[in-house]
Amino acid sequence: MTHREAKVLRVASLARVEGEGALHLRLQDGEVAEARLKIYEPPRFFEAFLRGRSYTEPPDITSRVCGICPVAYQISACRAIEDACGTVVDGQLAALRRLLYCGEWIESQTLHIYMLHAPDFLGVDSVIDLARTHRTHVEQGLRLKQTGNTIMELLGGRAIHPINVRIGGFHRAPTRSELRPLAERLKRARDDAEATVRWVAGFDFPDAGIDTELLALAEPGVYAIDSGTPTAMAAPGTAGLPGDSDRALPTRTFPLHTFPDHVIETQVPHSTALHSTLDGHRHLTGTLARYAISGRWLPPDVLRAAREAGLGDPREGMVCRNPFRSIIVRAIEVLYAVGEALRLIHDYEPPARPYLDVPARAGTGHGATEAPRGLLYHRYTLDPDGTVTQAALVPPTAQNQAAIEQDLRRSVQERLGADAGAHPTDTELTALCERVIRNHDPCISCSTHFLDLTVVRNPGGPGPTKPGGSHPAYPGTAGREEAASG
Repeated sequence: MTHREAKVLRVASLARVEGEGALHLRLQDGEVAEARLKIYEPPRFFEAFLRGRSYTEPPDITSRVCGICPVAYQISACRAIEDACGTVVDGQLAALRRLLYCGEWIESQTLHIYMLHAPDFLGVDSVIDLARTHRTHVEQGLRLKQTGNTIMELLGGRAIHPINVRIGGFHRAPTRSELRPLAERLKRARDDAEATVRWVAGFDFPDAGIDTELLALAEPGVYAIDSGTPTAMAAPGTAGLPGDSDRALPTRTFPLHTFPDHVIETQVPHSTALHSTLDGHRHLTGTLARYAISGRWLPPDVLRAAREAGLGDPREGMVCRNPFRSIIVRAIEVLYAVGEALRLIHDYEPPARPYLDVPARAGTGHGATEAPRGLLYHRYTLDPDGTVTQAALVPPTAQNQAAIEQDLRRSVQERLGADAGAHPTDTELTALCERVIRNHDPCISCSTHFLDLTVVRNPGGPGPTKPGGSHPAYPGTAGREEAASG
């Protein structure tokens, strides 16, 4: 096969990514001329559903956006509505929200590490196959995820789409005695979390780096989860550094209410998800951004685990921009969430009431939290009786889509140039692209997992071929494939 062939390849099953999408690559004379991540699921119209509803309803409605990260949507909605109404939830009610969020971080990040990402590094197609070769580790992951689910069940009423969250707090607050067994379980989970960090740190990681700005919430003194100020770190290229530089760069902040002035959403023809830019540039939010911006505030034991895992010390200006190594940062965040949950339970005193009264009023409110996949922003405008007249939700995957496309372009270009005499097959490129996408843990939706890969090599070349099977350099790529002339 030469770079002058014309070919369209459709890979009709990408496991271990949440949602439906397609990737279009156009190669021209050995160069990546175009890389488009196409999200083609029908729009779900949540913003339209919210208009005309009571201001008490967004937490329950928006939790249905994602079955894996419903708490992120609930707490972001609560914060935005409370902001519009001039109410601040603090003290033990805020601590309970953070504890609930820790549960979601534990279950969601663990799911990605074990079920979606680790198979890429260990040469298997799925966690089912992984259980045959690494049973002890899979059981470890299941215990961790179940611990996160247990937190969500106790505080939220159930693990999926919790029903105990409301504007102003909770419908019911737990007693100290109800939290005591959870603390014992978390102590055991801490051992599993530490073992997870050591396990993933031993994987083989390709050299890589992503040259984009990083965006995350920051709250001095703590690792931001449920609140904070939007903070951006400059891209390495702006300082004349390579994309894989591990040097921390200057940051800038902006008030949350100006988020729509900085993060601009635009429609692109190839995707039903909006693309976003940060002050006119591609940006990345999520695990790597959080670690770069807030890593210096991790507790000493978590920082020690990060250093031993090869991430460097963020207190000394070290960051991680290698998307393949994001699995280590996720494991560090699980370890942090377990310890933070233990701290919150230890300090817990039941509030006098499980919620604050939040009287309706006219206004616009803004709320943002750190979903496992990155910064999630909500904005609501209310009329005087509390009816929602406008709603906007900006999820992390939509913000990351342009950066993922850039990472795909870079990764494929480096693979094409790795050995001028050995051109990669479409199967090899498919496998590489799947890995690159999974590095960023995109939540395209909560439905069927699906990827179509289209590779066009210099239109006008020979007719179709039909590659298949799995390549040893990129295991786990066998699937339903259909080739057609380009």
